[in-house]
Amino acid sequence: MQYQKTKEILNQAVADLSQLQMVVRQQHWYMRGPEFLNLHPYLDDVMSELNDQRDLIAERLITIDGSPYSSLAEMVDHSTIEAHPGKWGTPTTERFATIVDGYHHLAHLYEKGIKAADEEGDYSSSDILTTCHNDLEKRIWMMAAEINQAPNIDE
Repeated sequence: MQYQKTKEILNQAVADLSQLQMVVRQQHWYMRGPEFLNLHPYLDDVMSELNDQRDLIAERLITIDGSPYSSLAEMVDHSTIEAHPGKWGTPTTERFATIVDGYHHLAHLYEKGIKAADEEGDYSSSDILTTCHNDLEKRIWMMAAEINQAPNIDE
C-alpha cells in the first residue's frame, strides 16, 4: 500500500489535533483573571488554527486514499495527548504551559511525518506538514514568551 507510514502519521495528527483543540478550549473556558480579556480571544485564534490544520491534514489523507478518524470515540481512542478535567483557579502560566506541551508533542509528530513522507516520496504531505510545523513553532515561541519562557523548540 502506497504511503502507509505517512497515512498512519497523518491520522495520528488528526486525532492529536482534535485532542489539543479540546485542551485549548478547556483552558479558554476555565480562564479567569487579569489576562482574560486579552488571552480569551487569543485562544479563539489558536483553536481556529488547530482546526484549519486538522482539516488540511485530513483532506490530504483522503487525497492519498486514507480514511481520517472522524468520530469523537476514534479521536479519544487514538490521541496520544492526555486529557484532564477542567478546573478553575489554574494560573495562566500553567494553562499556557499545558498548551505548549501539546504543541511540542505535535511538532515532534510532524517531524516524524515529514521524514516518513519524504522516505515514501509523498512530497505534498511533507510540504503540508512542514508548513504546519512552522506555524506550530511560531505558536510555541509566542505562548512560551507570554509565560516568560524560552520556546525550546529543539527539545
